[in-house]
Amino acid sequence: MRRLGLALLSCAVAVLVHLWVAHRPSSTPLDNNTHSVNHHQDVAFPFFEVLVGVLSARHHHELRRAIRDTWLGYLRDHAHFQHRVGVKFIVGNHGCAIPEEDREDSYSCSLLNFSEPAGRHAETEIVTVSDPSLLAPSDVSAIALDFKVLHPMVITRLGVFPSGTRPELQNNVTVKLLQLDQEEAVVTARFSAISTGTLVKGVWYKPVEQFILPKGFEGTLVWENLDSAGLSTLTSPSVQLNDGGGVLKISSIADGLLPHRSARGFPGLAGGFTFTVYDEDGLSALLRGRPGRMERHASMLRREDAALQEESERHGDMVFVDVVDTYRNVPTKLLQFYKWSVGNADFNLLLKTDDDCYIDVDSVLMKIDHKRLRRRNFWWGNFRQSWAVDRIGKWQELEYPSPAYPAFACGSGYVVSRDLVEWLASNADQLKAYQGEDVSMGIWMAAVGPQKYQDSAWLCEKECYLDMLSSPQHSAEELQLLWDRRGVCGDPCGCH
Repeated sequence: MRRLGLALLSCAVAVLVHLWVAHRPSSTPLDNNTHSVNHHQDVAFPFFEVLVGVLSARHHHELRRAIRDTWLGYLRDHAHFQHRVGVKFIVGNHGCAIPEEDREDSYSCSLLNFSEPAGRHAETEIVTVSDPSLLAPSDVSAIALDFKVLHPMVITRLGVFPSGTRPELQNNVTVKLLQLDQEEAVVTARFSAISTGTLVKGVWYKPVEQFILPKGFEGTLVWENLDSAGLSTLTSPSVQLNDGGGVLKISSIADGLLPHRSARGFPGLAGGFTFTVYDEDGLSALLRGRPGRMERHASMLRREDAALQEESERHGDMVFVDVVDTYRNVPTKLLQFYKWSVGNADFNLLLKTDDDCYIDVDSVLMKIDHKRLRRRNFWWGNFRQSWAVDRIGKWQELEYPSPAYPAFACGSGYVVSRDLVEWLASNADQLKAYQGEDVSMGIWMAAVGPQKYQDSAWLCEKECYLDMLSSPQHSAEELQLLWDRRGVCGDPCGCH
C-alpha cells in the first residue's frame, strides 16, 4: 500500500508539473521581469529533484542545439526524468558593445582607448620630474612597476630618479625589465655615481637593446639597490604617468598597496623608461576604422538579440541574467543564476555544467539514488587541490593573495545542495568575483565549509571513459557523436 501511495503521489505531482510548465511563459532576453527573483512565497513552482544550470555564451547556438538533441532531449522525452530534472541554459542578457578588435583582450569588455600617435618614431617618457623637491628617499630596497602592452611598442631607455633634489646619483642602482613570472630580465641598465647616463626631464637614462613588445605583453620594471636609501621615489598623488595615448596599461602605485605575492618589489616608481610606438600606421588605421566597426557590431548585436529571443520562445529553456556576456563576467553570471533559481524553481540539488560538456544523466541520477546524495551542506564534484594561482594569461588572478586556491570542483560538472545555493544567492551582491567561476566557487565555499564528496567521474579534461559523469571541451559534432555511440552500444567512447 505504501508503494502504491507513493506511485499515485508521483503521478499527481507529474500532472501538476505538466500543467505548470504548459502555462509558464519562457524567459526572453528582452523581458526584464524574467531576471528578477520572485519573492512571493505563495507562488507554486514545479519541483525538480535536480535543477541543471548550463553556462552558455550568447553565440553558442550550435552547442545548445547539440545538447537539446542529446542528453537534454533524452531528459525531455523520458516519462520519469522530465519531471525529476529541469534544465536551464544561463545566458548573459547583454553582448559586449565593443568589437573584438577594439577590446583590451578577448576575455573582457574594455575599450582600447587609443589616441593618434604623437608622430613617427616619437620617443615618449612615461614620467617627467618637473619639481625635484617632490622626490623622497624610499624605505625599501626594491620597487616595481607593472604594466601591460595594449599595442606593440619598443622600450628604448631605462631610467632612475636622482638621489635627491640635486641632479646626481649617490648609489648603485640596477633597473630591470622583466616579463611577469619570468626570472631572466629582458633588458637591464646599471647606474652609479660615476656612470649616470643622460639626464632628461629630471630622470637619468641609459639606452638598452631594443625589442618589439607585442600586444598582450605583461611586464614589470624593477629598481633595486642594496641600500634602501639609494632609491628615490615620487609619491603617487604627484605622479602623472604618460601611457603613450593608451598603448600602455600601467598598474596602480597608490600608497599602501599590498604587493602581489610574487612581486619583485613594492608598488611604486623609482625612475622611468622611454618607448616608441611600433607600427604607427597600423594604429592610425585601427582608429580610422573604429566608427564603421562599431556600427557593424551594433547591428550584429541587434540580430543576435532577436535570434536569442526567438530561440528562447521556441524552447523555453533559457534564463537571461543581467550581465555583459564575457569570460571575466562568468562568476557574476553564475551568481545571478543562483539568485534566479532560488526565486523561480523548487529543487533539492543543483547541477552546474557548461555548454561544451557531455553529461551522462542516467549515471548522475543513479549515483544520487545509490549513494544517497540528497544532503544539506553538500558539494559533489572532482576537486582540484593546491591549484596554483596564475599571474598572467586567461586565468590571470591579481587580487587573490595566496599562492594556491582553496579546493574547487572542476567546472565540467558539480552538484550542490539547495541550502548552499540559497547562501550564495543571498550573498551574491557581497561576494567578490574572481577570474573564473570554478575557482570563485571554491573561494566562496571556503567560508561555508561544505561536505565535499570527491568523484573523479566528473572529468576535468577532454577525455572519455565508460563510467564518466561529464566530459568537457567538446564541439557540437563531438557531443552528438558521444551520444550516438552511447545509444548504439552503451559506450560513448566507441563501439567495437
